[in-house]
Amino acid sequence: MNKLIIAIQKKGRLSEKSMDLLRSAGISISNGSSKLKAVASNYPIEVLFLRDDDIPQYVENGVADLGILGQNEVLEKQKDVQHVLKLGFGKCRMSMAIPKNVTYTGEDHFENKTVATSYPNILKNYFQENKINGKIEEISGSVEIAPSIGLADAVFDIVSTGSTLTLNGLKEVRTILKSEAVLISNANLSIGKKEALDKLVFRFKSVISAKENKYILLNAPNDRLEEIISTLPGMRSPSVLPLADSNWSSVHSVIHEGQFWEIIDELRSKGAEGILVLPIEKMIL
Repeated sequence: MNKLIIAIQKKGRLSEKSMDLLRSAGISISNGSSKLKAVASNYPIEVLFLRDDDIPQYVENGVADLGILGQNEVLEKQKDVQHVLKLGFGKCRMSMAIPKNVTYTGEDHFENKTVATSYPNILKNYFQENKINGKIEEISGSVEIAPSIGLADAVFDIVSTGSTLTLNGLKEVRTILKSEAVLISNANLSIGKKEALDKLVFRFKSVISAKENKYILLNAPNDRLEEIISTLPGMRSPSVLPLADSNWSSVHSVIHEGQFWEIIDELRSKGAEGILVLPIEKMIL
């Protein structure tokens, strides 16, 4: 198999999660905090540890074949790379925020206003798409302070909990982009490296699917078995096994994390008992 070179964030919110994904996919990588690269001991892959805003350029230039970083950075850098897979972690939103004491009037609020941001390209696209004549004040770091010092009327930045905005007397008024970690690739991979990428993506998808789903076991009265089975989405069809009590059966299935409590409540209302929920280590689709 062709060796792949993958770039991930050296430090920051996505670094540990990216390493966890690789390890969960069965790839053993050992690296010290000061190392800039590491080689897997059991898989043909080399990892480069870089600043996240440098990763798109390294991937475009072919220094790295792949990269893991926030979708917001990919869109901001506007490099010629391929979006391969959303990874399900590092979720955040990019929003417009204004001073708390200012009334928000909708999209037209930003007409002829100055907005401070570290993401001028994403903001420029938003202004163009919505035909807003706004001025962009590009600054790096701590954009939340801009309105209080008179540099801007509003800010456009990453928001996780909103606490930083609140501390700086701002309120979030408009979400422009929802972002998460993504896997990107060079646009001109060789056939051999594309095949290696397909195998890596297969592993990643198995890990992601496992984290997004739960394995469920329950006891169901046979006179309500069809009702209970119809409630379970499952991958294809749930497994049904007889119990020692001939009036009951054991039902095994998989449910998505996002539907979990809603489905559990419905199962209980239909007579399901002894419900067990277990994590899934890998899920091969």
